[in-house]
Amino acid sequence: MTYLVPLPVVMPLLGAALTLLLLGRPRAQRWVSLTVLTATVAVAATLLVRSSLDGPLVVEVGGWVAPLGIVLVADQLAALMLVVSASVTLCVLVYSIGQGMADGNEETPLSVYHPTYLVLTAGVCNAFLSGDLFNLYVGFEILLVASYVLLTLGSTETRIRAGTTYVVVSLLSSVIFLVAIGLVYAATGTLNLAQLVDRLDALPDDIRMVLQGMLLLAFGIKAAVFPLSAWLPDSYPTAPAPVTAVFAGLLTKVGVYAIIRTETLLFPGGRTATLLLVTAVLTMVVGILGAVAQSDIKRLLSFTLISHIGYMLFGVGLTSALGLSAAIFYVVHHITIQTTLFLAAGLVERRGGSTALDRLGGLARLSPLLAVLFFVPALNLAGIPPFSGFLGKLGLVQAGIDDGGVLAWILVAGGLLTSLLTLYAIARVWNLAFWRAPHPDMPREGDADRAARTDGAIKPGQGGAAPQTGAVMPGLMIAPTVALVVFGLVLTLVAGPLFDLSTDAANDLLRRTPYVEAVFPGGTP
Repeated sequence: MTYLVPLPVVMPLLGAALTLLLLGRPRAQRWVSLTVLTATVAVAATLLVRSSLDGPLVVEVGGWVAPLGIVLVADQLAALMLVVSASVTLCVLVYSIGQGMADGNEETPLSVYHPTYLVLTAGVCNAFLSGDLFNLYVGFEILLVASYVLLTLGSTETRIRAGTTYVVVSLLSSVIFLVAIGLVYAATGTLNLAQLVDRLDALPDDIRMVLQGMLLLAFGIKAAVFPLSAWLPDSYPTAPAPVTAVFAGLLTKVGVYAIIRTETLLFPGGRTATLLLVTAVLTMVVGILGAVAQSDIKRLLSFTLISHIGYMLFGVGLTSALGLSAAIFYVVHHITIQTTLFLAAGLVERRGGSTALDRLGGLARLSPLLAVLFFVPALNLAGIPPFSGFLGKLGLVQAGIDDGGVLAWILVAGGLLTSLLTLYAIARVWNLAFWRAPHPDMPREGDADRAARTDGAIKPGQGGAAPQTGAVMPGLMIAPTVALVVFGLVLTLVAGPLFDLSTDAANDLLRRTPYVEAVFPGGTP
């Protein structure tokens, strides 16, 4: 089964090349993209099953034996991330196709969208599978270059300004990561993660701390942890709805994944546990206070995105199997729910003509289906029982209580406060956008004259015409949103097996030997 390991990277890259050859043939591009992502989901699911049964699967790229060559490693954590990310990217692609077709521009789409989207997918998958620090850097750069293009689709002034901020911050984090890679190689003579386990352990504590701090700084910017998160609320909301959704769901989680991988495999022992816990509580509280102050749905969701990264750091900082297991579970939950909410926000913008709360109202009566599609994941995000958000937070709270330290109890209190404020922020959106009487400026259903209210920017899968606000929501936009809502509910129904899987992944991470022995069966050189 090891031949399957590189496919989640190779298939999207080949698909991107093929869609580039199909410029001017939008229908063919769509079919290629859908086929590639569907196959990626199937391969990722197979890898998850095989890695759970047989242990980590390893491929030496190009036949070069590790550590001379690059290795791709599909352990349970990487395979689980692949399944969730591939499923989310497939649903968002269908949504974006439906948006373009509904706006009447399916014959003249922005042709660069499909190849760029597939390159983004390849970068995400490469980052999850990488068994080498430099290849992890390459994965980040692939997805970041693609994200620069997607973020500025339409070339409006607002998007270019936001994209500039995003590019500058991303380049800064990439430079820090590259410097850290150079320092690691200078200190150890290798960048292979499995080989670094022994060589980093042999270094003096002060050198290890410098290397660990550099990597944490780089990954912290990418994960948007406080105080390195100021760039995110101004960057994500300006992009088209499908782009914002996939960014919110995936890009910051790749940074979180990198933190989990390096903190458990390369730097065990909890030397930075205090730093992680302090950062976690500040990220949670400051992020949710920012969300409460917002009057736009997309910006509010962007701040909740920052806030809930704190829950993941909470689990990592506890350095226990239960805390790490709950963090992994919460990453899976948050990728799904945050993406769903941004897709629902796109539907709100389409039906109501805006995402500003002072220009919305009555959506629960005007579009009951839209109300359900927002309400269910919103409750899940807030952690209302019995949804997966509640179960993930419950696991983190239990891990904090078991730890018993002062900081752990502060995190428990901060997590509960953040959950309550998340519920308050979501309830505010519900009252203003869905429950109160419709705003006088809201477009009537099918009122095409209101299209002039939008910015007229090019969106994924469409040409230069403005989207039709107030129009009936198309099935190809509703269906993937419904699918993700259902997926979020399924996470609740299979929470027991998913927690078992997360626990197995956490135990393997903390033991480290399954990963090392899979890469070097005869022992590290």
